[in-house]
Amino acid sequence: MNDDLGIYQVLAPSGELVRDLPPELDDDLLTRMYRWMVLTRTLDARMVSLQRQGRIAFYGPITGQEAATVASGLAAGESDWIVPALREGVLALVRGLPLVKALAQFIGNSLDDCRGRQMPCHASFAGKQFVSMSSCIASQIPHAVGIAMAARIRREHAVVLGYLGDGATSEPDFHAGLNFAGVFRAPVVLICQNNQWAISVPVAHQTASETIAMKGRAYGVPSVRVDGNDALAVHTATRRAVERARKGDGPTFLELLTYRVGGHTTADDPTRYRDETEVATWRARDPIKRLRDFLEQRGIWSSEQETMLNEQLQAEISAAVEEAEKAPPPSPSSLFDDVYHDVPRHLRDQREEMRRFIDG
Repeated sequence: MNDDLGIYQVLAPSGELVRDLPPELDDDLLTRMYRWMVLTRTLDARMVSLQRQGRIAFYGPITGQEAATVASGLAAGESDWIVPALREGVLALVRGLPLVKALAQFIGNSLDDCRGRQMPCHASFAGKQFVSMSSCIASQIPHAVGIAMAARIRREHAVVLGYLGDGATSEPDFHAGLNFAGVFRAPVVLICQNNQWAISVPVAHQTASETIAMKGRAYGVPSVRVDGNDALAVHTATRRAVERARKGDGPTFLELLTYRVGGHTTADDPTRYRDETEVATWRARDPIKRLRDFLEQRGIWSSEQETMLNEQLQAEISAAVEEAEKAPPPSPSSLFDDVYHDVPRHLRDQREEMRRFIDG
């Protein structure tokens, strides 16, 4: 796709094509991709607001990275695995996780499948091969490679999409995972969302390499740099990497150049360490506006559809928030669940003692 590690692009910032439109990007896929990107940003704004109101404890914003996340995730098949980092939660929704379930996870109540045990904003969806999100930097990379190897050993045709940030490339797990994937030709696509900042550390302090993508080549893994704010380029590059892995041709490493417009999380104040003029420059490269401009030029989107979509999403999110907030906390007895298939006697005794105490 690119031999010199230049930036692969399909859509210019103006919304005009710079190369032929890949045939798989039909109108249905394009509009579906756009709707999910708009949902991602709309949900983002609402969750930050809820955190500021004290209604959820923690949130990791994704604004600015919608194309990198949604467009790559839509390139995976239903049987493929998603092993996320911190900003890929919307892909659980894409896979069918009900929105109210995702919101319950933020709250940690009885509707939360994790029963309030997992850190907020760390969704999982076991039924659809979406592994729990991870804040432990780079730990998910060996997991992604391991799942891919397990699928191959079982003679399954699943491919694994493993996500990481630019900061993860400074961790040992990154190098161990890339090396293992390269040596054993694991059916995995490792996707680095290079959003320029690892909390307060800029990418220039993460590596002296000219690019992050070139690190994949050092381990014998074909690597591609992609305009991460170009949804069409992201989807095309990921789809080709997935097809390559499924054919048995081994892993691919993608570096998606994008930008984290907001803070690292709601516990972070980015104005303390970065220049707002830099943020303004990247805001002008908005991935949602770029795709919308293209859809409008193509004649498959309009201002009326935009208004209807925004009203629909606001109503959908409001209804899900209301339902999620009505749920009670997890039952205290759930402390004893999900650890042992057969609960040992001493824990059964403790559970009964706790129930007697609660019942008074």
